[in-house]
Amino acid sequence: MQDFAKSKGVRFLCECDLDFVRQFRGSWPNRNMAARKKLECLRTFCRFAHDSGWLTSNPAVKLKPPRIIDRPTMPLTRNEFTSLLAACDQYPDKLNAVRLRALVLLLRHSGLRITDAVTLPRDRITDGKLFLYTAKTGTPVYCPLPPFLLTALEAIPTANNYFFWTGASKPKSTVGNWQRALKRLFVLAEVPTGHAHRLRDTFAIQLLLAGVPMERVSMLLGHQSIRVTERHYSPWVRARQEQLEQDVRGTWGEMKGTPEVRQEPGRIN
Repeated sequence: MQDFAKSKGVRFLCECDLDFVRQFRGSWPNRNMAARKKLECLRTFCRFAHDSGWLTSNPAVKLKPPRIIDRPTMPLTRNEFTSLLAACDQYPDKLNAVRLRALVLLLRHSGLRITDAVTLPRDRITDGKLFLYTAKTGTPVYCPLPPFLLTALEAIPTANNYFFWTGASKPKSTVGNWQRALKRLFVLAEVPTGHAHRLRDTFAIQLLLAGVPMERVSMLLGHQSIRVTERHYSPWVRARQEQLEQDVRGTWGEMKGTPEVRQEPGRIN
């Protein structure tokens, strides 16, 4: 804000009126939730300045919040995921190919975010279950892991207490390194729109299509509210309903001619 004010020749805070904050927001490259969070910060700052007597009013209050356009959920298809695993064998860096395969399986079958996955300590997995977090009630939430994923994790050489991280560098830089590796892997698998979050989406959607209630899926994903889960995955709840309806319709042909459904003309059973 200070740099923007300098570019506009604004020297004093009292000069920051509604037109100024509108132009300031117009200069932001942020979109969706990032823009909304930044607007909240601007409103908080202006409210503090107003309460302190530095502004006669809070001009940021009159700024309308940005429209949120959620990115469509894009789970991987069965063929895409199969191609992704096959691409691990073709990955040029053979030293990291073993870790990369384990990371892909972990993201797919745990629903972890990329940051939580690459900084996962070994002691978070016990008795074939991954400790996710402690709920507000104090109850620990676990996610069972399939045997082939546990085997892939055990194949990673034991150098420290982490599977994919040395523990010495910053988590942000480690996440960046693995994101670049995954991007390269998706190119090899010929899935150009692939990224780590699609594996998390695949985990969630497969649960929903299998009939797992939304609130349980929300717990496994670690969402603070079920509304977050509903916002991202409600179209797939409809897909599950359509799947159920189709299953019911599929039984109609089997019941033709049975005494229960045989009906005489003009008579309602």
